[in-house]
Amino acid sequence: MKIYATIFLIFLTLLSCKEVSNESDNAFAKAETENKEAQETYASYGEKISAAGAMTKIEISEKYAALAEGDTAIVKFEAPINDVCASKGCWMRLDIADEEQVFVKFKDYGFFVPTDTKDGNAVVEGKAYLEEVSVDELRHMAEDAGKSKEEIAAITKPERELRFMADGVLIKAD
Repeated sequence: MKIYATIFLIFLTLLSCKEVSNESDNAFAKAETENKEAQETYASYGEKISAAGAMTKIEISEKYAALAEGDTAIVKFEAPINDVCASKGCWMRLDIADEEQVFVKFKDYGFFVPTDTKDGNAVVEGKAYLEEVSVDELRHMAEDAGKSKEEIAAITKPERELRFMADGVLIKAD
């Protein structure tokens, strides 16, 4: 009789372990599916990043307002794309609050975004900073953006600009 009781207890133990394992496997499969669905809505460039925890454009505007010349901040934010380098996609401008724009370059010139990327949203992760941009660089960027010779010639003084060096970029897929 003791043998039957022992076999029955072993059977119940194995059966209960198997059920827990199945629930765990199902939870893992569900999380993996949700993660794949979230990643499929973005095209990724540079280092792999996620959209989770990204600051809003208003929050990043406040962060830039608190920066002084020479300060940096490591952040991640999401904002609408205003412009992209038409030549090779080596920079982009993102709109943030109060019609301010952030000029985004890509770390070590190591990746580019598609040149036809406009009117979408981007999530960028990297280093935010302020910089005074020289007349030569402003003219070069205007040329890359396809501005006319008159518009380029009208650039005569340096500008203080919100800058961002992106380690990774996600662009919302249509």
